[in-house]
Amino acid sequence: MKTVELLAPAGSPEALDAAVAEGADAVYLGLKSFNARMRSANFAYSQFEGALRSLHSMGRKVYVTVNTVFEQREADRMYQLVKYLAALGPDGLIVQDFGVAAMARDHFPSLKLHASTQMNIAGARGANALSKNGFSRVVLARELSFGELRDCRAGTNMELEVFVHGALCVSASGLCLFSSFLGGKSANRGICTQACRRYYHHDDKGGYYFSPGDLQLVGRVPDLAEAGINALKIEGRMKSAGYVGTVVSAYRLVLDALEEGAGEDKLRAAINGAEAILRNDFARPKTEFYFACGDSGAERGKRAQEENAGPDWLNPSQDGGTGIPLGVILKLRGSGAGRQGLVPRGPVLPVPGDSVRLHAADDRDRRSCKVTAVDDGDSASPGVWISIPEGFEPGDTVYLIQTKLMSKRYSRVILPGSYRRTPGRDKAPDREIVVPRAKIAAGGEGLAFPQGLYVAVSRVEDLFVLQSSRPIRVMLALNRRNAAKLLGKEPLPFNKGEIILTLDPYFPQGDDAELGELVEALLREGYRQFVVNNPGHFSYFRGAAGAMGGSAAGGSAAGGSAPGAGASGGKPARTLGLIAGPWLYIFNRWAVSFVSSLGADYFVCPLENNRQNLEKTIDAQYRSRMFITVFAWPALFRIRENLGRVYDFTRFFGGRDEEFRLAAGEGGTIVYPEQPFSIVDKIPFLQEAGFGRFILDLSGGPGGKSGPSVKKNHYRDLMQSARNAAPLPDISRFNWKDGFYQEPAAQDAPAP
Repeated sequence: MKTVELLAPAGSPEALDAAVAEGADAVYLGLKSFNARMRSANFAYSQFEGALRSLHSMGRKVYVTVNTVFEQREADRMYQLVKYLAALGPDGLIVQDFGVAAMARDHFPSLKLHASTQMNIAGARGANALSKNGFSRVVLARELSFGELRDCRAGTNMELEVFVHGALCVSASGLCLFSSFLGGKSANRGICTQACRRYYHHDDKGGYYFSPGDLQLVGRVPDLAEAGINALKIEGRMKSAGYVGTVVSAYRLVLDALEEGAGEDKLRAAINGAEAILRNDFARPKTEFYFACGDSGAERGKRAQEENAGPDWLNPSQDGGTGIPLGVILKLRGSGAGRQGLVPRGPVLPVPGDSVRLHAADDRDRRSCKVTAVDDGDSASPGVWISIPEGFEPGDTVYLIQTKLMSKRYSRVILPGSYRRTPGRDKAPDREIVVPRAKIAAGGEGLAFPQGLYVAVSRVEDLFVLQSSRPIRVMLALNRRNAAKLLGKEPLPFNKGEIILTLDPYFPQGDDAELGELVEALLREGYRQFVVNNPGHFSYFRGAAGAMGGSAAGGSAAGGSAPGAGASGGKPARTLGLIAGPWLYIFNRWAVSFVSSLGADYFVCPLENNRQNLEKTIDAQYRSRMFITVFAWPALFRIRENLGRVYDFTRFFGGRDEEFRLAAGEGGTIVYPEQPFSIVDKIPFLQEAGFGRFILDLSGGPGGKSGPSVKKNHYRDLMQSARNAAPLPDISRFNWKDGFYQEPAAQDAPAP
């Protein structure tokens, strides 16, 4: 059978040693900046260079994670980093930001680009769009069924990598704003505070409503190999070397049996052996997530309804901590370094050198530490005294996350002789480097979008409410229900030229065929304006002439707007208007360059952005192509599951009594804050700066399960406030003023 790559995390040199010793074919690691695990140890540049030499001499591969978004002020540092990596030659760069892709594609084509799972590619269309723009591999989103993975393989020649083991995010890959909304600690910047693992409550009840179990697909490795998946990825750059070694050894056992052509009995024995090994990985309860689910949201919803059961990966009573529960702290003694807590006597007793994780009962703190002292007392004692740090009290839970015996001593990968800087690379970063300017396609030649207020809604019924104070244009979510009404014969309060259709950012393979049919039908019906939120969306509008009944001639080679048959001898008139939505994350000019080359004429500012970065990114000459959302209930979690079948509430609260809302249906679940984001009072300042298109996004507004979600009185008041630039009460500024939370100054990129 064709060899499948086993890819392991290396969050530290010790984890690297474990991964290599246990048989990983490749590792992925981050440097000290611009990676999605900023709180792991990561690698100094000299360590990285030593690791690269050693692994290449062993015939192993090294992939570098540059998988966060960067702001325009960081563009020069990012360029230096990419240039440095291109000179050294790792086997691939794992990237999220389209800006990194643009730098590599335009200036360092020797670098192989891998699309991070944070880029939210969940289907063959998205993979193919990236393949045409310099990518060689895509790390697929984790919320896919096996059938969808097979269909992805059938629809693309790209290398496909899938996660097979480790922690899961409850939100669709790359579409979580929760941590960022709570204080700027963005998952897109590598400093997620794991809002999904927190305790929430409603009425007098509470639970860990969004804390999923851990993925384990070791029993499905033969299926994935047979389906043609190129690489199996283990999550865990925040995990210990012992964890990494344990998991790699388990998956290596199964892959070796496959590659040796073992018969069914031997293969089953290998899988059983691997599962036995993984029972000692000190992780959360295991799940196969969506692997065995139906291939579309409708199929999944029908199956779950028939079974009358919630998803097996979600247990609200499980606090999300990893390890073996030792119980709660019963009482305390001592102070400072001698502080100890009494934990119940159980089948597992910790010893000095073991590692534990403490979890405060009110969720105020979670911390890992080594046990330095243990007092077993006598067998009649109800518990065991262990050392614990300050800040934890009786009632807090203790988990055993690693034993001293698990800490195997592995041979060092970064040998003393290789632990040196490459000659000529030991000087300080070159601040005088001339960084080329990102090239942005001319664009803006599609349908013109007038300046003024745009209003986004989620239901056709909401359009009737907007008549009371008509905006310049309306933006309507494109889904099966709304499309049916648009294609029907009932009159609408807005004509086709006033309606912009917004495609959902989560675009799984199972929804591709249906969405394609809807877009084609709407184009034929005369709808010409769309907001695209995923790289795969652009291909629906390539060659759109056929869908529009021959009213246009041809399409953009990049998958953009299709030109119309203009007057003889003149420039063809454009008949489509494509807007790059906020989920394409254009935080820098390089990202604008990449997305414009895909075919976007206009752009929506990301919801996490701040004014300073927006103005640095978008020069005055391009501001006429920007939309800025000035009011919204941001989608904090976007979950591919109808949690309305699981939970009997729609409103819930966080630890500081922040209020949130659960909007669930057969298409999935979205979590919104009850407090909206608003900068409507900043509109005059933005107009002075040259911006002229503003979005009031009401699609996440409160409403019942039936009837419009937009209330007429609230809407009219909001429009009046926006037109008068009046501040609104009880709102959030999100990151608009303060920007992203900044960790302590990161090490600059090395000299080129």
